[in-house]
Amino acid sequence: MKMLNIQNFASGFLVAIISCFSSCSNYLDIVPDNVATLDNAFAMRGEAEKYLFTCYSYMPRDAEFNGSPALLGGDEVWELPEINETSVYRQLAEGNQNANNPIGNFWNHMYAAIRDCNIFLENIDRVPDIEPQEKRQWIAEVKVLKAYYHFWLIRMYGPIPLIKTNLPISAGTDAVKVFREPVDDCFSYVVQLLDEAKDDLLLTVVDPQYYGKISQPVAYGLKAKVLTFAASPLFNGNTEQASLKNPDGTPLFNPEYSGAKWQLAADACREAIDICESAGILLYEHPNVKAAFLIGDTTQTELSLRMAFSERWNSEIIWANTQSWISRVQVLASPDWAPSAQARVWMDNRYNAPLKVVEQFYTNHGLPINEDKTWNYGARYTTKVATTADQHQLYIRNGFATAALNFDREPRFYAYLGFDGGIWYGQGKFNDKVPADLYYLQLKLGDQIGKTSAFNGPVTGYSIKKWIHPDNVRSPASYTTIDYPWPLMRLADLYLLYSECLNEVSGPGAEVFEYLDKVRARAGIPGVVDAWTNFSTNPAKVTTQNGVREIIQRERLNELAFEQQRFWDLRRWKLAITEMNKTVTGWNVYGSTTETYYRPTNLFQQRFGIKDYFWPIAQGERDVNTNLVQNIGW
Repeated sequence: MKMLNIQNFASGFLVAIISCFSSCSNYLDIVPDNVATLDNAFAMRGEAEKYLFTCYSYMPRDAEFNGSPALLGGDEVWELPEINETSVYRQLAEGNQNANNPIGNFWNHMYAAIRDCNIFLENIDRVPDIEPQEKRQWIAEVKVLKAYYHFWLIRMYGPIPLIKTNLPISAGTDAVKVFREPVDDCFSYVVQLLDEAKDDLLLTVVDPQYYGKISQPVAYGLKAKVLTFAASPLFNGNTEQASLKNPDGTPLFNPEYSGAKWQLAADACREAIDICESAGILLYEHPNVKAAFLIGDTTQTELSLRMAFSERWNSEIIWANTQSWISRVQVLASPDWAPSAQARVWMDNRYNAPLKVVEQFYTNHGLPINEDKTWNYGARYTTKVATTADQHQLYIRNGFATAALNFDREPRFYAYLGFDGGIWYGQGKFNDKVPADLYYLQLKLGDQIGKTSAFNGPVTGYSIKKWIHPDNVRSPASYTTIDYPWPLMRLADLYLLYSECLNEVSGPGAEVFEYLDKVRARAGIPGVVDAWTNFSTNPAKVTTQNGVREIIQRERLNELAFEQQRFWDLRRWKLAITEMNKTVTGWNVYGSTTETYYRPTNLFQQRFGIKDYFWPIAQGERDVNTNLVQNIGW
């Protein structure tokens, strides 16, 4: 598959082309005068396509533990602290960012990507043997990539220099010492690129060898997300950033709030949904066939939820990153189903969810656990034995004593998380008619897949089942994974963005609840109004804009958990200052009994300040370009 092998396909080309540019890497937008090399790159269609693949090759490696800050740099996933091979982003999660050598410095990488996108756009007309329609399509793809790379930088740094065209090697020193642009102008330029591109793209990519190529749903969906970020509190009327100005006094943030930005975002979401649905993109429902067994409704719902993320190219995926396949992370995150001395060294349940994220998921009535009048919030840390009367046979092992926190939760809780006593459907066992034959976790110290040393899991006691494809199979000495590209955007994300924007425009309304309830229905929980009216201690919550805002935010955190959305959402909502100053806790995974294991244990006290909303610009970059004003606090 061409798009699935862009990295390998383009690697030789990158050596030949990109390395010759390295001498000018200190500047953002200078292209060396290597005419002969560029002539070869655009001499014919086949070579130009290689350069197109090169433009894709800069996509962040979302599925690698050192590939993206949003995977392990926040508060949603905690990793083993004692192992040598920890993520660099653990330092970010622990509040150790610095300006001299910033953690997760994407500045040079993304500007190199933008430079190569500009080279492509400036030279594609020289290709003699390309059809006009295909040329328009390639140009559109690269414009979307250029927009995405700028958007990545905006999310990280706020206002950035916009590199609309590359400068020649003859450009003077003053010409290359660019300024940061006001953040509203940055968003406007990204949207401009997407508008220029979106209608020259394919509606659907039907050839499997090109799955992962940018299509109309990608461009429209990205525009919706970009405009939603632009309308969100971090960028819309953020008075805390009012003092950030260029050396010439140009303000980089507008402190005045604009409600019109939410309307623009809502309109973009509506257009994106229409395009996606016309392309056949719909909420994923798992077909009810599995290894010759007809599965029951409980398992059916669980697989629909798990595989909306992990099933390659399923009906809900708008865009997946073919530069980053989920392979090794599955192995590192998975419990060790059949441990052996040979295999245990590489399969260690390394990544777990903290208790606060576990508690974030709803009850079976679709409500926060502290708002459901039928759920005993105060007793959540006590233990309870699962029985057939609890109707949890496909969620919790019958006869197993586990935390009350694990009972009567929404299907996403069981689909996304593994826990002590929790059933784990799949891994080679598919007959849910005999629950006793299915895998279940035993995570206490001394248990077969519990902690045996500081160098293997569990970490908090809650494994991230969502990442693990149900069809993976563990043998005594190996683990076979079903790999898939990291999903960047799926339809549920877009539905929830639309609900959010509509609520910000005019408050609660039928259409707000319609798109929220589409997601909740697939999750197997009641609609919003039904849930809050019948089961909540606060039924009036659904009648106010603030109340519905909180509901929508919680819905996003639940539905999109462990997909690298929370990291950015908490920032754009300006809630990171609250959430990422909380203590990371888990069960006492060194406990060998029910009484000792089920004790909330502090793992780390996170630190997050106002300055942490945006990355510092590395001091080395500012030494080269003195026009780059530093972000506040750094």
